[in-house]
Amino acid sequence: MSTTAGNVGVTLAPGQERSAEARVAGAMGGFAREVGALSAFRLESCIHCGICADACHFYIATEDPQYTPIWKVEPFKQAYKRESSAFAPLFRLLGLKREVTADQLAQWQHLLFDSCNMCGRCSLICPMGIDVAALIEQARHAMFEAGLAPKELYQKAAHQKLTGQPEASAEPYREQLLAIGKRFGVDMPLDKLDVQVMLCVPRTDIEHYPEAVAALARVMQYLDVPCTFRSDSLVAENYGYYAGGKDWQREISRRLIDQAIACQAKVLLVPECGHAYAALRWEAADLYGKPLPFKVLQVTEFLALELQAGRLKLQTATTGATTFQDPCESVRKGGVNDAPRALMKAMGIELHEMKNHGGFSFCCGGGGGVLDIERAAPLRYRTMENKLREIDDTGAKTFLTSCSDCRRTFDDAQTHFSWDKTPQSLLELVAANLVETPKRT
Repeated sequence: MSTTAGNVGVTLAPGQERSAEARVAGAMGGFAREVGALSAFRLESCIHCGICADACHFYIATEDPQYTPIWKVEPFKQAYKRESSAFAPLFRLLGLKREVTADQLAQWQHLLFDSCNMCGRCSLICPMGIDVAALIEQARHAMFEAGLAPKELYQKAAHQKLTGQPEASAEPYREQLLAIGKRFGVDMPLDKLDVQVMLCVPRTDIEHYPEAVAALARVMQYLDVPCTFRSDSLVAENYGYYAGGKDWQREISRRLIDQAIACQAKVLLVPECGHAYAALRWEAADLYGKPLPFKVLQVTEFLALELQAGRLKLQTATTGATTFQDPCESVRKGGVNDAPRALMKAMGIELHEMKNHGGFSFCCGGGGGVLDIERAAPLRYRTMENKLREIDDTGAKTFLTSCSDCRRTFDDAQTHFSWDKTPQSLLELVAANLVETPKRT
């Protein structure tokens, strides 16, 4: 089943087909459940200044007002004003806020999913302190309730909820993990108990960047930290988070939480995956319903702590002039800004920062599930051109990142634009520059 919003075709995944009236009712019910006091405060606080537009790479690339971040939550705001606000009866009586229609929802599927990476740059810049990205995430929840999550995200989330993997694979990821260990000559600790650290990997690395998986295992072996992968919870990404399925997101996170508890881990180590970090570090405990009995650390955070303690020793890396892509969910939402730079400094890297870096860095363009949405590719490519120019302007020959989705997005850009840079993993660089076995204290 499909419908059309402007030039954007909206295709529903199997299991999402329903009448227009049912989709509207589902969305309105979702909006109503999501609007709490904080959301209402945020919606009421907007002064329509438009500053968030200048923070959004989709608006910057197109200059199209529909891509203004706060506009993307307009149906959410419209439903709130009409149904839940203090003046809702007046809005209905005078027709100041009309009912949200199925056609509007179809149009907003494009705005909420195809043209938003949930990167949070708009939230950072808002003079009223509105977390626009959080509102967009809540609006995605309502769209999921309406059966309007893009089919690619819906199907991957459904598969991951059932199996732990976003997609079927010729071999189970467990077997692929062990095969990577044999290929690169490194031990893959699997299903061990009473460990300090539980490890997981991006499915992107399993499928596209096995060297990064081997690098993680090699660094942990070097540090002699008791750790393990778990067969039932290898995948770091959470497609429930991408698709807006809050209950599915909870179940996917719960799989990792239960396994971390089972192996008595003190740390759940998130690999080079920005959205996995956000889902586990900031949202998992709320969905779980109580504090997590372990820390959630991004891999560069963990390695920077080991570096500071003197257990991680690195030699000079011969990369030449280098620039670094900050993953939005790690640096802007998680504050993981200093850790990767400490690692690069320890390797003597000549870092050439982009004009917008750290907390103000622009997204790669593929985050929030956008890379997986086929119809979003033309807009994504248009948006990425600004980012590629910014990277080129640094004059750097080596390009590093600590996010597998960023890496995959830039690899895709390299093919599409015949771009001359290949993104490299910071973790892989660390693993390639380890020196002398450290003495644990």
